Amino acid sequence: MNADGAAETVLHRTENNVSWITLNRPEAMNAVTWDQRERIIALLTGASADPGVRAVVITATGKGFCAGADLRGAPTSEGERIPGDVARTIRRGAQRLIAAVLDCEKPVIAAVNGTAAGIGAHLAFACDLVLAAESARFIEVFVRRGLVPDGGGAYLLPRLVGPQRAKELMFFGDALAAADAQRLGLVNRVLAAGDLEKTAREWAERLAQGPTRALALTKELVNASLDADRAAAFAAEAAAQEINMTTSDANEGVASFVERRVPRYRGL
Repeated sequence: MNADGAAETVLHRTENNVSWITLNRPEAMNAVTWDQRERIIALLTGASADPGVRAVVITATGKGFCAGADLRGAPTSEGERIPGDVARTIRRGAQRLIAAVLDCEKPVIAAVNGTAAGIGAHLAFACDLVLAAESARFIEVFVRRGLVPDGGGAYLLPRLVGPQRAKELMFFGDALAAADAQRLGLVNRVLAAGDLEKTAREWAERLAQGPTRALALTKELVNASLDADRAAAFAAEAAAQEINMTTSDANEGVASFVERRVPRYRGL
């Protein structure tokens, strides 16, 4: 699959300052190829730098959200595999994809329409907010294939549900229904299939009307807090406040409070 093919299998549009990234290989349950992964990373990176994008939604067509990685079409190296090749592939592949979501400077919503397995589950869990259709399932499929989880799964899951729950999900590889995922804190809302896109649009457009830089700094603070001690977290918070108070939206927020009116944020 080339770049043109990736444009067909990863659809993209921007509406009302929301970047919609839609996986579109329903016949393969939206398993992600190398070319698709590169396009998703590029779109997320572009969203950070584009003032016309103030929120992102990742979703998919068909019955599956993402069935994991499809390695067909990946660049291959000639000759015999040498030590380090696998680790290098993981760093350049699955980990870059998850990092692109975590590092995106705009809030990212996952609208999970169906099965999310392997890296597909981690793609959803890396998002800032997760909406799931009632039919959605999350599967840590790696153990079924005799594999170690990749794409940051062993980093993300313990932080979301705690180590014991994370081990249960990863050791057994059982499918987790959307309602159970919500109970564990992996999903924000479970919705009827017909309401998924509507709610994703409502949430994303509400975020897109917010103070974009303040949201980016808040995301950065929350994500970093999971790895920081109190002193580092407090220092980061003070630095973020210093940066944010130079923005037009922060001044507008204060002015609107004083003037008792609804703020009009521009993302600046």
